[in-house]
Amino acid sequence: MRIMMIAALALAITGCASNVVTDYNPATVFGNYSSWAFASNAQDSGFTSLDDARVRDAVERELNRKAMKKVTETEADLLISWQIVAEERLEQVGVGLGFGFGHGNFGWGLSSPPPVREVTEGKLVVRMVDRTTEEVVWQAASRRYLNENQSPETRRKLIDEVVSEMFSKYPPGLN
Repeated sequence: MRIMMIAALALAITGCASNVVTDYNPATVFGNYSSWAFASNAQDSGFTSLDDARVRDAVERELNRKAMKKVTETEADLLISWQIVAEERLEQVGVGLGFGFGHGNFGWGLSSPPPVREVTEGKLVVRMVDRTTEEVVWQAASRRYLNENQSPETRRKLIDEVVSEMFSKYPPGLN
């Protein structure tokens, strides 16, 4: 019973962990911002990728919920930019093998670790830049990742959830 209580407590604590990390300039008065536009240099190439379109839709929806007005870049208080940062990590696939022999308190053993493969994932980072000062005033980064094995619907749903959680922390100090 004690083990079940500890496991439930550990699960509750990990469930409270945030999936996004935000940072902002504490000297910024966020109440002064009422309009926004996507920064023209938001993409490196002239093309919009499928994930870029999903991010744009999600950001636009969340800023509409904040009652912020979308305007042209030259009229905007804030410019929004984002990028999907590629990160590599190692992932264990399968199980390790081992065997041993011995008698009593003495013996010998040999084992091999499970096979490992390198996985590339994408972390979403969204930035808000004050158009007049050209300084980042707020940014959010996801702790959840996009990977190449996800279906288009899964990717859209993940982007929607992450962007929604990011903007639940904007403006800072109200939550």
